Amino acid sequence: MARRGSYAKGVAKREEILTAALDVIARNGYRRTSVRELAHAVGLSQAGLLHYFSSKEELFQEILRKRDEVDTAAFNLDTAEPIEAFLGVIRHNSEVPGLVQLYAQLSTEAGDPEHPSHAFFVERYAQFRTLFVGMLRDEQAAGRLDPDLDLDRIGNLFLAAADGLQTQWMLDRSIDMAEHIAYLWHLVARRD
Repeated sequence: MARRGSYAKGVAKREEILTAALDVIARNGYRRTSVRELAHAVGLSQAGLLHYFSSKEELFQEILRKRDEVDTAAFNLDTAEPIEAFLGVIRHNSEVPGLVQLYAQLSTEAGDPEHPSHAFFVERYAQFRTLFVGMLRDEQAAGRLDPDLDLDRIGNLFLAAADGLQTQWMLDRSIDMAEHIAYLWHLVARRD
């Protein structure tokens, strides 16, 4: 029985680390946040913090997984108005630049098949494509999208636009990512 309690405490501590890391990185930025600072935020040493993760790469990957979990819950990504939820997440991203930086950096590094987060990003993109294309199918079935649109391509284009706009936004904060995605939606959803 003691092992079960220890396991539950370990899971709880890991969640505490990830939740604290979301705040610290959002506030300080990815490049200005050290593992030491993350450990300090939850009352651990660096070694103590890394005890809960197999590597620094896994720690950062799990921070992004936690961000997705929090955003999915906060913005109800599976609601009746999925495009509004998607735009809500994009608007929120402009409030957490450090997490956007972390995502951009780690997703680029994970392009290498040998990177520890490669499988995570392959799976993440597949899940988001499925979610977004499902939303597009619902819109098409409701008659709000042209029946001839290739929804798989449209889904990929929206994800590419969102990621590309994040990169541009990191370089020029005057870019309104959500406004651009909303305009793209307007172009796709418009039926002449």
